[in-house]
Amino acid sequence: MRRGAAIIGYSVARVNPPAQERGRWPSMVCTILLTGDVNLMNVTDAAVPFAQVAPTLRGADVLFGNLECCLYDGAGEHSATDEGFWAAPAAGKALVRAGFRAVGNANNVNYGTDAIRSSLDELDRLGIAHTGAGRDAAAARAAAIVDAGGRRVGFLQRTSVYWPTNHEAGERTPGVAALRGHTAYQLPLHKTRPGIPPANRPGVPPVIVTWADRDYLERYRADIGELRASADIVVASHHWGLGEEVLEYMTEIAHAAIDAGADVVAGHGPHYCLPVEIYRGKPIFYGLGSFSFHTGHGGRKHGDWVGMLAKVELEGREPKRASFRFVRHNDANETVLCAIANEAETLERLGKLSARFSTRIEVEGDEAVLHRV
Repeated sequence: MRRGAAIIGYSVARVNPPAQERGRWPSMVCTILLTGDVNLMNVTDAAVPFAQVAPTLRGADVLFGNLECCLYDGAGEHSATDEGFWAAPAAGKALVRAGFRAVGNANNVNYGTDAIRSSLDELDRLGIAHTGAGRDAAAARAAAIVDAGGRRVGFLQRTSVYWPTNHEAGERTPGVAALRGHTAYQLPLHKTRPGIPPANRPGVPPVIVTWADRDYLERYRADIGELRASADIVVASHHWGLGEEVLEYMTEIAHAAIDAGADVVAGHGPHYCLPVEIYRGKPIFYGLGSFSFHTGHGGRKHGDWVGMLAKVELEGREPKRASFRFVRHNDANETVLCAIANEAETLERLGKLSARFSTRIEVEGDEAVLHRV
């Protein structure tokens, strides 16, 4: 186990090995709920954000989400144009009320040395495990591991969306755990896109190509493999994306994570609901959208967004059922579950996009269930 790993319920020395090393799996199903972006800026009453969904959230064995803010009271005034999102430390109690067992901190707004240190200290005080940010690179890359009825559930988070201004954790400096991506602009010499000619005339737009940095991806594979050896269930979480498209590097990272030993992949970042995929029997949620998001960049109020609450039920380490429900927020900034019949447009769009990944979405009640085609 790497230095800095956040562990609840087990010692770093691994007095209790993972269940598969003990020669048996716990017989009951383990239910994991995964949320999109949680931003607690301007939350003055911790009882409010999750009041409507807490019974559902607390019914899971493990609840994990992307914490898209730092729990920090900084000295002086914080400009709305600064990179970091700062929420009052007291707002962190909302996470406890909701039942979050662990959160990820690798994203573009967990920013600033003092803010990151403060936020991690507050999460430790609240008893919430965390991954994706740390006081140095080793701590930022470390897993969060929680106990779920005799199973060790491990989480790793990385971000490909971050700032070039000393945001990535260094050997001795605080920051986030990054997984770099690259972009190229390819000249289309052949006619490969309907309605767009080949590059035989000026002004033809390029094809945008993205890929994960080779060295960073290899390190990520190794980290997942190490976690696989010490956890019964492995969840890989990633902050990535641009708009509503699943870019090539996102699929490359998601597939690499599962090939390395992850059982579930959950993405977040663009604040849109993105397609889903079943890959080698494992679910990938490319973008869960927002889960609690009132105030964004520039102090602007976020509008009528729709997000996803993902649920994965595992027997042993095998996902037996993967599904999601839609969520929104009301005028009181309470996250609320939505009737799936009221989100027909979003569901139809996701169905068409997910079909490109050979994955079908079927409706069961108010849940959308993933199936491999």
